[in-house]
Amino acid sequence: MRHIGQVYWVATALAAWLGGSLLRAGSADLATAHKYYNCANFEESLKVLDSIQDKTPAVFQLSGLNYYMRGDYKKAVEALETARKNDPRNSATTLWLARAYGRRAETSSPFTAIGYASHARQNFELAAQLDPHNLEALSDLFEYYLDAPGFLGGGIDKAERAVTRIAAVDAAEAQWAQSKLAEKRKQYGAVEEHLRRAIKLAPPRIGLRLELARFLARQGRFQEAETSFTNAESIAPGSPRVLFARAEMYVKYSRNLEVARQILRRYMSLPLTPDDPPRSEAAKLLRQVEGV
Repeated sequence: MRHIGQVYWVATALAAWLGGSLLRAGSADLATAHKYYNCANFEESLKVLDSIQDKTPAVFQLSGLNYYMRGDYKKAVEALETARKNDPRNSATTLWLARAYGRRAETSSPFTAIGYASHARQNFELAAQLDPHNLEALSDLFEYYLDAPGFLGGGIDKAERAVTRIAAVDAAEAQWAQSKLAEKRKQYGAVEEHLRRAIKLAPPRIGLRLELARFLARQGRFQEAETSFTNAESIAPGSPRVLFARAEMYVKYSRNLEVARQILRRYMSLPLTPDDPPRSEAAKLLRQVEGV
């Protein structure tokens, strides 16, 4: 999943919601913490949040997001559970709580993973129920259904029904979901067709072009993947997400490793946001390239 298996995509809608929450809270400290968060300075954001005496649901939610981005999923769950308890109808909080439980499932022992996965599914479903137009919640729920086994509440039939709900909100995202279904069924021609339709429907979304590039690379069509990366770069010049994705492809398939090393070193020096893969992931790839 984008937020359970690949957690680097922070929704624009969430950022807008958080901004509104900060204004309503009227807290300069909370606004400062949010600025640190947007710069991926999660430690400083948490320090500011810890100093706030009147801890509103917005404080606990932002704390949870910071812990999540730091990889401390236990504390993320605790903070987000508190935020949700005090604001139970908040779809964004519930979605991030689902993601945090999903990460706990991925990083825990087999004995506890089942319980965490169940909590993730329940909260994905609740987030989509609380706000049927929350596209991130619908998409994450779709991916859960697609990837999880039946005994954890997953299933192709549920994923198909989720696509219908996505289509009612966003046609391009529905095409992306159809591509995932097609790949699950090994219908590779249909995968490409759906991704190209999605790009045509939403040309500015670089994430769709990166999805296409990764798919083409998995098919061994590296030159076409390069074209897709180049197209993404033309839309968002200097985008850290595009740089990371290209370097990741080079490392994964042992291609252009010297270029990958240069890209990754450049990436490590760039200012990042929560939308971007963390520097720790870039450092991990760099160690692979350098054979450390």
